[in-house]
Amino acid sequence: MKTIVDASHALGEGLAAIRTEFQVDAAFPPEVLAAAEQAAARAPNPHVDRTAVPFVTLDPAASTDLDQAFWIEPAGHDLLLHYAIADVAWFVEDGGAIDAEAWRRGETLYLPDGRAGLYPPLLSEKAASLLPDGPRPAIILTVRVDPAGAGRLDGAERAVIRSRAKLAYDSVRPSDLPSAFGKLARRVQAAEAQRGAARVDPPEQEVDALPDGRFALSFRPRLRSEADNATLSLVANLAVADMLQAHGTGLFRVMAEPDEKAVQRLRLSAKALGVAWPDALPLPDFERTLIPGDPRQAALMTAIRRAGTGASYAPWRAGEKPWHAAMAATYAHATAPLRRLADRYVLRAVLEIASGRPVPDAVTQAFEALPAVMDRADARAGRIERAVIDLAETVLLGGREGDLFRAVVIEADERGAKVQLRDYPVIARLPGNGMTPGVLVDMRLVAADSTRRTLTFERAKPVAA
Repeated sequence: MKTIVDASHALGEGLAAIRTEFQVDAAFPPEVLAAAEQAAARAPNPHVDRTAVPFVTLDPAASTDLDQAFWIEPAGHDLLLHYAIADVAWFVEDGGAIDAEAWRRGETLYLPDGRAGLYPPLLSEKAASLLPDGPRPAIILTVRVDPAGAGRLDGAERAVIRSRAKLAYDSVRPSDLPSAFGKLARRVQAAEAQRGAARVDPPEQEVDALPDGRFALSFRPRLRSEADNATLSLVANLAVADMLQAHGTGLFRVMAEPDEKAVQRLRLSAKALGVAWPDALPLPDFERTLIPGDPRQAALMTAIRRAGTGASYAPWRAGEKPWHAAMAATYAHATAPLRRLADRYVLRAVLEIASGRPVPDAVTQAFEALPAVMDRADARAGRIERAVIDLAETVLLGGREGDLFRAVVIEADERGAKVQLRDYPVIARLPGNGMTPGVLVDMRLVAADSTRRTLTFERAKPVAA
């Protein structure tokens, strides 16, 4: 769960109910745990020794499932990103107990009070995680980033690495990082802007306890270290996608442009939140102007994220160019194999291509089967996230039954209207007819039911637009 932080534990009871409802199981069957214990003892064999490279990791302070470590060095006018990715495939046997359980889960599920991992903790938080407590097997992607911010995959190899430090977003200092870290990030970000990419990364929402016993939802903007670190995965995944496409294989992350109806709803949400959106400015250009530190703009970023058509997975097809609208590019997932099943297979394909060998049939067959598995896992994660957001909204407004709230209608049909509250990052339903998109309405909160995770409003008096 990347959108709600519950430091005050206001959501505890509701989160337990969500875990039960969606069958979120952090525990693993005994046979999977036994297989993980055997796998964790497996010594790296075909891996070259790269322990002399001063890799570091950069993650949230509490993270222990570390997928990536990195080092950056200049190469003429280019920058070389040495990106070490956890070699999960080294520990997981095709068709074995760990593999079968991973195919059942699809991805790690995140909630504010913890996660349900894709792999047993003995692997994901110890033997396969790139922690700085000893050598670890990894797959090193060497990405050459030119002055314009374009990345090309120069090579990939299995290696043993030793991370020098587990750095945290909220405490890292520039001197802890490779000297070219910021330079590489600026290049990749400039390339994004140049090609018209529009990635929406809304800040986390935090549930804060107030002195009067109520709660509030506030936003924690992303730190510069988080945004810069994200560019490493971005440029590596883009370079991987280009290699796969050029060799006629792979699994790609695809997403369509938002349709006009969705854009119009977002324009109405911007109106409700008091965020100016010029009529002539397209959504991708507008998104790049939003400031996460402004609560209203942060709320709109969250609305944009929720309004998207959603990304999915697609295997390579001759004559087709897989496209990710938000990235404005062909894109693949390869850099989080501890958290996403698909990445393990993409990395296996990259290793074979980089070594001049054909991609194994088992990997090609997995590319055909993975879209259904990953889309199902993504959909489940999305439902859980929506349930957590609904829960947080009921906690936010609990105790305010009878209060009036002003909102803007963003969608209306015969069943009523969907409205965006003006002063809170909340989208709700309002029964009644005769409402048209763009109209301001006053509503009275009838009930905030945390058990059912529902808000019930009734129409008060109409307000002139």
